[in-house]
Amino acid sequence: MPVFTWRGKSLPATAPAALITEALIYPQGNGYPYQSAGGRLILGDNLAVMTALLPEFEGRLSLIYADPPFFTNRKFAARIGRNEDSRKPSEWVLSEGYADNWSDLDAYLQFLYERLGLMVRLLAPNGTLYLHLDWHADAYARLILDELLGPGAFLNEIIWAYHGPSPIRRAFNRKHDTILVYVKGPNYTFNADAVREPYNPSTVKTFASSPKAGFGKVPNLVRGKVPEDWWYFPVVARLHSERTGYPTQKPEALLERILLASSNPGDWVADFFCGSGTLPLVAARLGRQFLACDATWRAVHTTRSRLAVKATVPFTLERTDLTDWQVLSAPFQVSLEEGNILAEATAELDYWEVDPAWDGNIFRSTAQAARPERTGRLPLRLPVAQIGEKICIRFVDIHGRQFQQVLKV
Repeated sequence: MPVFTWRGKSLPATAPAALITEALIYPQGNGYPYQSAGGRLILGDNLAVMTALLPEFEGRLSLIYADPPFFTNRKFAARIGRNEDSRKPSEWVLSEGYADNWSDLDAYLQFLYERLGLMVRLLAPNGTLYLHLDWHADAYARLILDELLGPGAFLNEIIWAYHGPSPIRRAFNRKHDTILVYVKGPNYTFNADAVREPYNPSTVKTFASSPKAGFGKVPNLVRGKVPEDWWYFPVVARLHSERTGYPTQKPEALLERILLASSNPGDWVADFFCGSGTLPLVAARLGRQFLACDATWRAVHTTRSRLAVKATVPFTLERTDLTDWQVLSAPFQVSLEEGNILAEATAELDYWEVDPAWDGNIFRSTAQAARPERTGRLPLRLPVAQIGEKICIRFVDIHGRQFQQVLKV
């Protein structure tokens, strides 16, 4: 094979991060206090995090979905306002999302190479890697994966097509992403029946009218077909029920197809660029165990809020020892009334949760509330059960500041 190289190319040994468990979250109290966590959400640089996970997970992950920066050389902002007009971006309330800017292409390729190298080590012998990129760098990434896994490990180049406005005036509108699919070995998981879809009505009509329509081959029209390698799913900007405000959020239907095709219930799956948390949310819904990681606090907070409100599986919230995790004394007023914690109404509050039996160590969250994207009306009453001597309440405001208050019962 030809050798693909760039300035500084190497796979250096990385020091593992020390992982600190900040909370064990039971969404809406499900599984409290005995059910073990079915997932792990980690804040930190995924290079150090994946290295720390190697002793436990090397060769164990059935599926890894990677949605890294695309080499767009842009900075993406997160929308933190609520009930805003999507047609008036000048009026949006924004906060820092994530940066996708690089000194040069060499720096980006080295960033990708080091992380893909660790993902290959974590992938199970029957595992599948889905790498989600676009026209900026997908050609380079394919050469990197050919080197790490071998060109024979290539399975699919999936085109995710979508609609939307475009600023392009002198070329065809760029309205698709590319998902490169590679497998670790020949016995990879692919559940064809789990992702079948109905044939087009025109196809059904054609075969009904003539038995020779398929040149002697008659498909099982009742069973349906395995989708082609081009997929159409609307972008999340048009799916208001899913929208979190996090930039470049991926639709749940896209990740559901990937998870159904290449993993089974009980498998460990991972997303080390988890962003808004679509993969862990869908994985929890489908009975998969998940590892989710991101380097930015906004991404991890968005994922935590989404899982706490929409999932039913307990998960841990962890961070590396190198991350800044400051918890301040709470300025919010709270009270206990007939088995409910009441919080004062404030426009600054974005998320809050309760540990009804605080032991001063790991926060065990049994009740959570997050600001809905569309209405912005945050629930200010949370039920608590099995109250101990101390109740701990944690808050997050729209600026990303974290607060804590302890009530003695």
